Amino acid sequence: MRNLSFNFALGLLALFVLTALVGPYLVQHDPLQGSLRARLDPPAWAEGGSADHLLGTDRLGRDVLSRIVEGARLSLAVCAVVIGVAGTVGTAIGTLSGYVGGWLDRILMRLVDLALSLPVILLALLLAAVSEPSFTNIILVISFVLWSQYARMARGETLRVKNEDFVDLARTSGLGHARIIFRHILPNIAPSLIVVATLQVGVVIILESSLSFLGVGVPPPNPSWGAMVADGRSYVVTAWWVSLFPGIAILLVVMAVNIIGDALTDRLNPGLRRNDG
Repeated sequence: MRNLSFNFALGLLALFVLTALVGPYLVQHDPLQGSLRARLDPPAWAEGGSADHLLGTDRLGRDVLSRIVEGARLSLAVCAVVIGVAGTVGTAIGTLSGYVGGWLDRILMRLVDLALSLPVILLALLLAAVSEPSFTNIILVISFVLWSQYARMARGETLRVKNEDFVDLARTSGLGHARIIFRHILPNIAPSLIVVATLQVGVVIILESSLSFLGVGVPPPNPSWGAMVADGRSYVVTAWWVSLFPGIAILLVVMAVNIIGDALTDRLNPGLRRNDG
């Protein structure tokens, strides 16, 4: 059953990535262009539906399927940039903190505690109050919150690895600190960081969707899954498809990423699961 669920989750994640990469070239409708004559058309299999709009249309007559596909591209872009930025910054800070120790470790860990205590929604609302919602703001807010998790994991793993015999041998052989970190520390803490990065894909999608749902995420008319769910709130009874299908997309992708992340935890860092238990 675990292998079956993992393969299913891997297939869902592959479909998400494939949809984000090539989907916009396959759909026939412009996700930003609407038609009032096609306003709130139901899905193709429902009464009054049309094969021209397989998942129906929204309140402005825009094709729901095309917007979900374009929303997948936006979500993938946000995940890639946020995890790249937060992972790089957090890993660098955590590794340096754990390797050097002392007063530098104490200062950096207090910054990590501060970042962990800040609510992402409040930060996004504050940023939206002083500037217009944008893709860049989304990246900044989510990265500012998530880098601390990489830093904490990197520090803990660095403290464990730096006391291993092979690191002591590297020091006695005359290797510099930078070469020790890049040649011995980082390769050995990478599995734990890969697990964190995998699990954070779902976190990033949830945060981006939540911010877009509240109107402080990606600005309209750009299609975001969270904004699509928000657009359909007033039509849940009469046009349920407007909110349902992007909501299902969020659910499936986050579920798939969490299943894959759990499997990677068992394979790459089983000690992490034992510590959590």
